[in-house]
Amino acid sequence: MKAINLGSRRVLSTVLKLIIPAMIAQFINVLYSIVDRMYVGNIEGIGDTALAAVGVCAPITTLISSFAFLIGTGGAPLFAMSLGEGREDNAKKILSNAAYALFVLAVFVAAIFLVFERPVLFTFGASEATYGFARQYLMIYAAGSIFSITATGLNQYITAQGYSGIGMLTTVIGAVANIALDPLFIFTFKMNVAGAAIATVISQFLSFLFVIIFLRLKGTKIRLAFSKPDMRIIWNIVKLGISPFIIMASDSLIIIVQNAILQSRGGADGDMWITVSTVVQAFFSLTSMPMLGISTGSQPVLSYAYGAKNGPLMKRAEICIASACVVFTVTMTIVSIFAAAPFVSLFTSNAEIAEHSVWGIRVFMIGVIPLSFQYAFIDSFTALGQPKYAITFSLIRKVVFFLGAIIAFPYIWDVSAVFYAEPFADIAASVLSSIAFLILFPKIIRRRLNGEDNLKHRKFHHRRQSAAENN
Repeated sequence: MKAINLGSRRVLSTVLKLIIPAMIAQFINVLYSIVDRMYVGNIEGIGDTALAAVGVCAPITTLISSFAFLIGTGGAPLFAMSLGEGREDNAKKILSNAAYALFVLAVFVAAIFLVFERPVLFTFGASEATYGFARQYLMIYAAGSIFSITATGLNQYITAQGYSGIGMLTTVIGAVANIALDPLFIFTFKMNVAGAAIATVISQFLSFLFVIIFLRLKGTKIRLAFSKPDMRIIWNIVKLGISPFIIMASDSLIIIVQNAILQSRGGADGDMWITVSTVVQAFFSLTSMPMLGISTGSQPVLSYAYGAKNGPLMKRAEICIASACVVFTVTMTIVSIFAAAPFVSLFTSNAEIAEHSVWGIRVFMIGVIPLSFQYAFIDSFTALGQPKYAITFSLIRKVVFFLGAIIAFPYIWDVSAVFYAEPFADIAASVLSSIAFLILFPKIIRRRLNGEDNLKHRKFHHRRQSAAENN
């Protein structure tokens, strides 16, 4: 229950207290997703087909979850800035409006996927063989997505108050429950793929319950209290949240396009290549998601320092964040060299799938060290209230480099060339983002310290007041 002092001069200590729980939370989050796939891949008689079906659903479920980041990661920096400015009343309003927005958004997203599940699944890589299993999984997951979206979104506001350990515990509760429930529903109750989805939804409900209870406790610094919705606040949250939403959603959309290309260009081996991609993505997520934990988990200290106009704190924090990302990706690159084959063996005993999967993992990891700068710098733009930069460089990586390579490479070479799109995009985008950040970061700090941001804010409100008087 003890909150971290985000304004402390011991910057490295503060950053580590934020990123370690966030990394662990994301790692555990990935772990229970992997356990899901591992159990499904070992269902007797249907394992490989069922795993391909879950692989088709995986980017769709990630896309559903990404809506939580639209409101969670969008509002948390504004929330932390308000705390840095000493405006706790405004922080309470941001939290309340975020809760409203998350609930409405969750209901809308669930309805869309429940209504359009068939065209969605076939468009995104399902075949006649995998559709039945994919439909079971997606229908159950979408019906319970209100818990995952709301819990994930509100958890950002727990971390933004300095309760990084509680934020981690939210994920741990869901992960432990899912790992325990998976074998029960899949094997004991013989519910197969549907059992995996049910176990996931129950686990997400437990995380949701924990988040709501914690935010309502009297001892919580900023409690969740429901006031009248304010569309201006919600719009400000959405504007800042567009960047992390695009990052998460575009990840999902690109995997969806990748699955569709693997299915169409793979011919009779289409389902096999999707199974390979599912295993490769599972390993890569062990790197990308904990690194996302570093870059987003550390945002509160940057946002707090920005709100407090503490330039030296912003600079030291950014150095610590980027360094942590590099150390982590170097470690995971070494791990991939030795652990790829044992990891793949957890999912399949098919020799052909295993061989392609080990190769795919090593290809994906080629550009992961440069990618650490992309994550550190792009999420820092969001933390500093600069969504236009974050959105621009995210879209360049995803749409220009990544999507372009996914579409072009298999036509230039063969279907396996799809896997080279990841390192190509990672390296190219990281170079571009790093150059841009080194130019823009000092300017952002200088504008903040000179009060130029406050001047723009005052002019904006003056124009609103004048317009209201004229009306």
